[in-house]
Amino acid sequence: MGIETLIRRIGHEFKDPALLRRALTHRSYGMPHNERLEFLGDSVLNCSIATHLYHLHTRVQEGDLSRMRAHLVKEQTLSEIAASLNLGDYLQLGEGELKSGGFRRPSILADTLEAIIGAVYLDAGFIAAEQMIARLFEPLMKGLDPKTLGKDPKTLLQEYLQGRKLPLPNYTVLSISGEAHQQHFEVECAIPAMNVRACGGGVSRRSAEQTAAGSALQMLNQQG
Repeated sequence: MGIETLIRRIGHEFKDPALLRRALTHRSYGMPHNERLEFLGDSVLNCSIATHLYHLHTRVQEGDLSRMRAHLVKEQTLSEIAASLNLGDYLQLGEGELKSGGFRRPSILADTLEAIIGAVYLDAGFIAAEQMIARLFEPLMKGLDPKTLGKDPKTLLQEYLQGRKLPLPNYTVLSISGEAHQQHFEVECAIPAMNVRACGGGVSRRSAEQTAAGSALQMLNQQG
């Protein structure tokens, strides 16, 4: 797959192609690598996302805007966008990173996306970088709900039931398996008033309860 495909996906034609090559070069490969571009891109990304959120969500307060921005610039979000661009296919990695699957590692993918943002900024200025960021992130920005962002499934389920004046769910441990240092819990979340029973698993009772609560909430939303 040629680099032209990546250029079309990010929507920026570089006047200085060396900047893109550097952005795609991990430090394990050699110099010049992308860490300085990553540093620059991180700042450009945060400023751009903050600006877009400010204009897109005109009634949202500062605290919620901060949580929304943090969600959008975190490693998981960046790595998912990078994966959608197939950035791993274009990375220049050292032999060790190649063997260990570095082209799939979320931290490397996220850092590379930030480096590309920094490269676009140096190549064509802030507006060009901001336009690219908007293309990549706007669908996610529009889909964010500040009322639910950052809340865990148990909290969301509790708020759902309290808002309808219904009793809180009952959580029951169905089974515990595995060795003491590596146990697996299966938990049931029951809401008799809504005839909902959902199960979830996890490495702790708490994580299993969260999974079960998420499944129960999904079932309730499907019921309408």
